[in-house]
Amino acid sequence: MPRKLWKYVSEDRTDGVLRFYFRRKGQKKTRLLGLPGSEEFREAYYRALDGTLKEERVGPKIAMKGTFRWLCERYFVCSEYKRLAPRTQHVRKLIIEHMWFEPLKPGSKTYFEDMPIQKFDAKAVRTLRDRKSDTPEAANSRIKALRSIFGYATQADVNLASVNPARDVSLFPATSQGYHSWTTEDIAAFKERHPIGTKARLAFSLLYYTAQRRSDIVLFGRQHASNGELRFTQQKNRNRKPVTLILPIHPELQSIVNKSPCGDMTFLVTEFNRPFTANGFGNWFRDRCNEAGLPHCSAHGLRKAFAASLADNGATEHQIMAITGHKTSKEVTRYTKGAQQKVLARSGMLLMSLDIDPD
Repeated sequence: MPRKLWKYVSEDRTDGVLRFYFRRKGQKKTRLLGLPGSEEFREAYYRALDGTLKEERVGPKIAMKGTFRWLCERYFVCSEYKRLAPRTQHVRKLIIEHMWFEPLKPGSKTYFEDMPIQKFDAKAVRTLRDRKSDTPEAANSRIKALRSIFGYATQADVNLASVNPARDVSLFPATSQGYHSWTTEDIAAFKERHPIGTKARLAFSLLYYTAQRRSDIVLFGRQHASNGELRFTQQKNRNRKPVTLILPIHPELQSIVNKSPCGDMTFLVTEFNRPFTANGFGNWFRDRCNEAGLPHCSAHGLRKAFAASLADNGATEHQIMAITGHKTSKEVTRYTKGAQQKVLARSGMLLMSLDIDPD
């Protein structure tokens, strides 16, 4: 027996998705968000009655079983997603939600969120990738998110999809070197503006002489230091593939810590004597770089700079990985490519010097 709806309200199941509309002669057909009986629906209904409701594509929606949005909602509660770092979860969810509201074709009123899973093929994946071709990193992030979603869905004990359509769709090649790697001139300028004894110089030294991410250095405190070593587990991927490091404390870093104001549980604290959040520290350090006339420099760029300096001084990839915590040499190679080129060029020129005929 069909449900009894409110006056002027009709329901529509186009594309397998349940929607409710307000239809009254003399008024434009308008989507009502929420479910009949809910406060959201009630408010939208009475606004439609007095003609003040404007349709918006926001708010809760019932995803019909078997659609892409329905699959994503299952993914958001699976263990694979929950084990991601909170920041990674947030970013990935935004990427996925943006894909939901991409029209299947330019001008179409049907969106990818409503596409049945069995029709979500490699062509659909390429379409979503190519719409971000002007920003390759964003395009690649879509591919990676889709690989994760369908990787979860194709597991034998999940069985929500038969194939992973994103598996064989290639990523766009990187078009940039990422964060700027600090030069010796950049480092000198920062040190001149922020001398030893300042919080900015302490932050710089923790970043540079440990080659760790900001999410790690904001947690460093005296409890991590013992017998000249720094012992910690990196924050990135700590819930999935934890990396625990034991690093010798560089003499310069130890000297600066000894001469700097530090907090009780963390070396770095805010003006309210509380530990920084990773994002809060990033914004604060950005201001310190600007003060030194270095708007092109960032906290992460110091990690790259130290890795490059190690390579320049002859460190092997495995030695660098033991400090940075990278599992593979791929990212380390990207960090140190310039330094390696310089070392190889220098050694090559020395070989050529042997062939110079004396006058």
